[in-house]
Amino acid sequence: MTFTGNRGTPEIDVDELDRQLVAGQANVRDVREDWEFRRGRVPGALHIPMGQLPARVAELPHDKALAVICEHGNRSLVATHFLLVKGFPGTTSVSGGTVAWIRSGRTLEKD
Repeated sequence: MTFTGNRGTPEIDVDELDRQLVAGQANVRDVREDWEFRRGRVPGALHIPMGQLPARVAELPHDKALAVICEHGNRSLVATHFLLVKGFPGTTSVSGGTVAWIRSGRTLEKD
């Protein structure tokens, strides 16, 4: 499966993601590699590495909007576009990724 991005892919910033988390509306999927995810993640994020996304797409809920995050926001844009094409409306990419989350002073969840 080849992923291609799209400049029109919807994005939210980390402030909006935080608002959604506080309101219990965020359904976060982290598409980073295993070693990146183990370093720390946005609280409550579930892990599906980008390379596994096509094979695991059936695990995702169609009735909830997804917020897709990676390290800097590039992979999440591509993964978001892929999910939108696959029929997951309301999916958004988190602009700036986990790095932006950390830079905003928010904490990461760790094992």
